[in-house]
Amino acid sequence: MFSHERVIVRRGPESGLPIVVAVHSTARGQAIGGCRLATYPHWQDALADALRLSAAMTDKCALAALPNGGGKTVIALPPAGGTAAEPLGAATSPAAGIDPELRRAALRDAGLTIAELGGVYATGPDVGTGPDDMATIGERTEHVFCRPTENGGSGDSSRATAIGTVAALKAVCAALFGSPDLSGRSFAVLGLGRVGAHVARLLADADARLVVSDLDESKRSVIPGATWTNPADCRRAQVDVLVPAALGGLLTPASVAELRCRAIAGPANNQLDAPSTAARLHERGILWAPDPVVSAGGIIHATGVELRHESEAEALARVETIGDTLTRLLRSAAAEGASPAEMAARSIKI
Repeated sequence: MFSHERVIVRRGPESGLPIVVAVHSTARGQAIGGCRLATYPHWQDALADALRLSAAMTDKCALAALPNGGGKTVIALPPAGGTAAEPLGAATSPAAGIDPELRRAALRDAGLTIAELGGVYATGPDVGTGPDDMATIGERTEHVFCRPTENGGSGDSSRATAIGTVAALKAVCAALFGSPDLSGRSFAVLGLGRVGAHVARLLADADARLVVSDLDESKRSVIPGATWTNPADCRRAQVDVLVPAALGGLLTPASVAELRCRAIAGPANNQLDAPSTAARLHERGILWAPDPVVSAGGIIHATGVELRHESEAEALARVETIGDTLTRLLRSAAAEGASPAEMAARSIKI
């Protein structure tokens, strides 16, 4: 059954790039979800990504008790060497080296498309975009979060997402080891983008032991004292907790069989290739913290500041409650002998 309320796929009038805006649900209120700027082999893969991510946003908002539903914007860049006019077919990767004028045109096209929805949906940053990009989208629509503070927005959401992720990691450590103390615990952070780098720094400040990796070799020195490795070895590292902080789809039956961690908790969206993979993790005794809970810090902060007019301290205090939410979820799952994924699905009320 097709569960989305509305999906727009269009050729951007300024950029010529495929623009996808997917509104999954407004049952709880205005749909919200980030704007992803990434390369895709085919525009249909961008559509599939938008459908998956917008549905996950509905779950994220429900689990965070926000009065919102889920949506997503995806701008599909052609593969390296391609052109906007070529058909865009399966994996995604972050945008890199895009011409600045094409980028601005694509973001304005996204803003125009969002404006035509009349407030049903508002966007914010995601993979490949940041606060300055939200300001560009804001040239075409008022329905945008996380513009720079000087432009009236709540600024970069990555810090709040990282703070919420660390709160979740403390809850995971408490569940596994009886204490939320991160010092001396080992973590493998896979992806050192805006959020992943923040998470790794917070863990380093807490005296945790770190293995880190990113596709970008120039990020080797981002976290002094951390052990650098390639992404495949980072995923297979023998650590207490694996922290996925890049693109989704990391956890598959094949990759789960290779894991040597005790738990997985990270800010990457859509970490599972399919819901059934959560059962494989549970069977292996690997605790998986559902990513809609772990990654909600950015949207909790942005809606708190921009919609509820909370102070920075109030919004960040609300972000910290991600740890409490996850603790309740893990305790309920343990009491019933169920996986955290099962308990999260049961607790979602839309």
